Amino acid sequence: MIRVLIADDHDILRAGLKAILAEAGDIVVGGEAANGGEAIAKLREGHWDAAVFDLNMPGRGGIELIKQAKDEFPRLPILVLSMYKEDIYAVRAMKAGASGYLCKDNAESLLIEAIRKIADGGLFINQSVAESLTRDILHGGSSDQLPHNRLTDRNYQIFLMLVRGMGVSEIARRLNLSVKTVSTHKVNIQTKMGLANTAELVRYAVRHNLIEGDEAL
Repeated sequence: MIRVLIADDHDILRAGLKAILAEAGDIVVGGEAANGGEAIAKLREGHWDAAVFDLNMPGRGGIELIKQAKDEFPRLPILVLSMYKEDIYAVRAMKAGASGYLCKDNAESLLIEAIRKIADGGLFINQSVAESLTRDILHGGSSDQLPHNRLTDRNYQIFLMLVRGMGVSEIARRLNLSVKTVSTHKVNIQTKMGLANTAELVRYAVRHNLIEGDEAL
């Protein structure tokens, strides 16, 4: 039996994932967490065969949570479940130590397969992500120097939230950060990318297929 921890800040989504996994027969949800702190605490309580992490939980989440979990539990397979399509965030997640990346839109059809694969020691990624990782290995991580790839993991997380129309206050609330901290990140993002304002960030994101054009409306 594959014992799984699910970490997501939405009760409804956790319930939906549990319902999907209940049909597997060989997977049991042994615990749940609503934020990064709870996830680490749950991991410390017992043995887990795999963990499913949402990228955008309050507090420590996303790439930071993956790195902490892998530091403490290096053999733990982690599946990242995200609203972001695979091409946008998966390479960063895999470099941080995740074993798989699944867009939430595909969870109903692929979640069971993904968990089985990573619990068995494999990787669950799509072809484009595999190709990006291969390019980075072959070129020493320097094959793609587009401005958004120069951002830190937290910068990048906040950048994606900004271009999806979230304000600084909303981002601060969702990430459990101060408004001042998010504002500082926003300035750093614009400086690193050489862009003057949020509108230019949005245009950049649409041009590079980081969001669909109608997402920023």
